[in-house]
Amino acid sequence: MKSELIVDVQPHEIAIALTEDDRLQEVAREKRDEDNFAVGNIYYGRVKKVMPALNAVFVDVGHEKEAFLHYLDLGSQFRTLQSYVTKAVSDRRRMPSMTRTQRLPEVGKNGQIADILKVGDPILVQVSKEPINTKGPRLTAEISIAGRNIVLIPFADGVMVSQKIKRESERQRLKQLMLSIKPNGFGIIVRTVAEDKRAAELDNELRLLVERWEQTVKTLQQREPVSLVTEEMGRTIGIIRDLLTPDFTSIQINDREIYDEVRHYLKLIAPESAKIVKLYQDTQPIFDHFDITRRMKTGLGRTVGFKHGGYLIIDKTEALFSIDVNSGSKKIYEDQEENAFQFNMLAADELVHQLRLRDIGGIIIVDFIDMDSKEHQQQLYDYVRKLMERDRAKHNVLPLSKFGLMQITRQRVRPAVEVEVMETCPTCMGKGKIQSSILFTDQLAEQIERVCEEHGRGLQLHLHPYIYAYVSRGWFFSLKAQWIRKYGIKVVENQSLGMLETRFYDKDGNVLSHAEKQEK
Repeated sequence: MKSELIVDVQPHEIAIALTEDDRLQEVAREKRDEDNFAVGNIYYGRVKKVMPALNAVFVDVGHEKEAFLHYLDLGSQFRTLQSYVTKAVSDRRRMPSMTRTQRLPEVGKNGQIADILKVGDPILVQVSKEPINTKGPRLTAEISIAGRNIVLIPFADGVMVSQKIKRESERQRLKQLMLSIKPNGFGIIVRTVAEDKRAAELDNELRLLVERWEQTVKTLQQREPVSLVTEEMGRTIGIIRDLLTPDFTSIQINDREIYDEVRHYLKLIAPESAKIVKLYQDTQPIFDHFDITRRMKTGLGRTVGFKHGGYLIIDKTEALFSIDVNSGSKKIYEDQEENAFQFNMLAADELVHQLRLRDIGGIIIVDFIDMDSKEHQQQLYDYVRKLMERDRAKHNVLPLSKFGLMQITRQRVRPAVEVEVMETCPTCMGKGKIQSSILFTDQLAEQIERVCEEHGRGLQLHLHPYIYAYVSRGWFFSLKAQWIRKYGIKVVENQSLGMLETRFYDKDGNVLSHAEKQEK
């Protein structure tokens, strides 16, 4: 599998696109401002409200909405961490020792947050979920410093190894290795990508993470509540950290500063991969050059097509996402049950792709085409679960209900990706909206194929002069020439048509009713 990362750096935003085998798989956007409450950021906040009924507190971390911290997110070593933070800010000249800090009683799972925190208390917290809609950030007080292979947790105990590492001998090797090199006062989580990694590589990364924690404490000693203490590595670095594999063939970046930052990071974690980072310097926008803009507008609209004319309709509400599966007018099989099953299996591929592409989280309700066969329903459920195994986000998939609905929950840590795919109509100047013009020729090609399948060759296609000029560009390699060779259709310019209007005629000059229906 060939993977590429394309990074578009703009003055106020960084957009990142991940492609796998030339298919757009992930899109992420990161604001370039001080109010970017990204997952992983560490803040020195202050308790504003204690809510015994929720067993939670609201914390001021500088966001317009107060952040939420539940009792279960305090972490078992919260008292020890809080004591350490108090020592650190009380003596700003020296850093307190992790090993000499007295371990206080652990926080149990059934206590009350009002017994631990009160209004006005300063507290060190980390963002676990970004602000979404009207809600402020979600916080955790169990601080962690994430690396590519391991995660460092101050004041935690022992070493935990990812369950996705199946070989027991490798699990034991990693556990014994980390126990032998980890400094006192820290816990370690070994990530899946650490499998078969050399001791020297893991030791170097551990040293870097300990340095980051020490720098966090030094910064804390210079801060007053409420303030940002440590900013998580940028979204670009985060994606590289989590996804970088030998399959990556290139990382294209159009900004010198981010390019240097990424190369420096790769030299630390994977020196052999630093050469795949390329600085894009062409005048054409980087997303246009690598065809990302077209793919985004094709794949991120309300309606998304898949093979054989099927399509998904994706709608967002305050509580959930609803996805409706439609087969269109084309049949794969004459048998209705088999046809529904095959379209549902095709829809499952696009469904899982869309969840990852848009980073859809929360509750997702999927209305598949009705199937009577229990065997088909089970096969569809098993297939969706298998596809979802590649999803890094935590998720749960339930079997089809008696109404043909599938319920999926997927971890939501940031808002879903939204891209405006509709454009202002050039005729009514904004009173209406039209489909993205970049997709018009793709949709027209599909329409030509449908009409020619039904009516044969030798038809005429009439287009507005502007569109006719566009499809005629390039003479032999133009779209017009391709359509003539493939479908035997004659393309004619017609000044009486609207900008994006099309009209098909048969050999006798009659307007085809099929085309009129397509236009509607």
